This record gives sequence, structure tokens and C-alpha cells, in this order.
Amino acid sequence: MSAEQARLRWRCRRGTRELDTLLARYLAHGHAAAPPAERALFERLLDRQDPELFDWLTGRAPPTPEFAALVERIRQQPAL
Repeated sequence: MSAEQARLRWRCRRGTRELDTLLARYLAHGHAAAPPAERALFERLLDRQDPELFDWLTGRAPPTPEFAALVERIRQQPAL
């Protein structure tokens, strides 16, 4: 595992099973193959507060347009 992946894995640990699972799935299945712009957007997504991320990733609230496509990709990742 690269230093970048280890750092991102740590940042994906949010303290709730749902967020941890969804973010870890994306990191494992989609992040490495994503274009650089999407990887940068993912890092910005990780800067958001947990309640906001939870609402977006569980479908309780729509994400801002900037993150809409990425949130959908995260939600569509296969189970680990």
C-alpha cells in the first residue's frame, strides 16, 4: 500500500459503519482508476463534516452539484 493510500484510508475512517464502509469501498474499487480530477474531488469530499457526508451518501439529502456525480459513484461501488 502506498503512503497516499494509507493516508486516504485513515481519512476514510469516520466513526460510523455506514460512512466507513461506503468510503472504503470507493477507495478499494474506484479511487486508483479514477482520473486525477476525481481523486482530488474525493479528497475535498473527505474535508466535509460527517453529518453532511452521511446524509449525502445514504440518500437522506442531495449533495451539492459539485459532488453529485462522485457521491453517486461512491454509492454504486460493489460490496467489499
